[in-house]
Amino acid sequence: MDWHAARLDWNHLRAFLATAEAGSLSAAARQLGLTQPTLGRQVTALEGELGVVLFERAGRGLVLTPTGRDLLDHVRPMADAAARLALVATGRSQAIEGAIRITATEACAAHMLPPLVTRLRAAHPGITVEMLATNRTADLLRREADIAIRNFASRDGDLIVRKVGEDRGRPYATPAVIERLGRPASLADLAAADFVGFGDPDDFIDGLRGFGINLSRRQIPVVVDSYLVHWALVRQGAGIGFITEAVGDAEPAVRRVLPDAAPIVFPVWLATHRELHTSRRIRVVFDLLAEELGAMLGTAPGAGALSSP
Repeated sequence: MDWHAARLDWNHLRAFLATAEAGSLSAAARQLGLTQPTLGRQVTALEGELGVVLFERAGRGLVLTPTGRDLLDHVRPMADAAARLALVATGRSQAIEGAIRITATEACAAHMLPPLVTRLRAAHPGITVEMLATNRTADLLRREADIAIRNFASRDGDLIVRKVGEDRGRPYATPAVIERLGRPASLADLAAADFVGFGDPDDFIDGLRGFGINLSRRQIPVVVDSYLVHWALVRQGAGIGFITEAVGDAEPAVRRVLPDAAPIVFPVWLATHRELHTSRRIRVVFDLLAEELGAMLGTAPGAGALSSP
């Protein structure tokens, strides 16, 4: 190993990788928790160390030069190796203290996790919790989170997953909105209703079509990318929206749109990387979340079993 030739700063390489994947310095800086000027200096420093130009400006974004693309092929395996090294090291820690990052959807993070995190902190005050409330699937291998709460079973063989229960969702709206619809009796009766859209409108329409609700784009007059904003709009009467029974039934401003219809049932899974599951700290939090979520959601077929797809 020629150590004199291997003096590149990993922080500079990480800045390059984040910028290449995000497409701009501002987006990469947010991902890394840095300021944009700091990230820009790190990328510039790497270009100086290598004596090459890695990016060219394209409008408000950046595009890789041919040299940058070649370098990216080498940096990505380095990032994966660094992530695995951190996973192995974290997995060897046996102290029930330190930071835990939990990722969940906005709705879950806002309505389900607060009491669980409060009980966790009471039982283990040495643990600090960072909640990543996002509807994007976090990359557990790259340590975007230690534990994920998801509505699907991860297929990555490096993950440990456990089904902890099943949640139930329904369409809700204000009494005035329901009255205008003439008290619908089935999901198909909602085909003429206005909905508060969430995420990509086409994906939202496709999802409702799977439940037997055929909508046109004009029936989604409001679209948001935040589930909390979505729910706030539903409470104000902007249209119909979907939320879990526990949240919807507790909100006095809305009613079940179809009180006699069967709910939409979806599974709730916990996931963590297999290396992290050997950490006593993460194992304790994982098991506590599994127990508390299971009690909150009720027993579901297959719940409680660990698996690694």
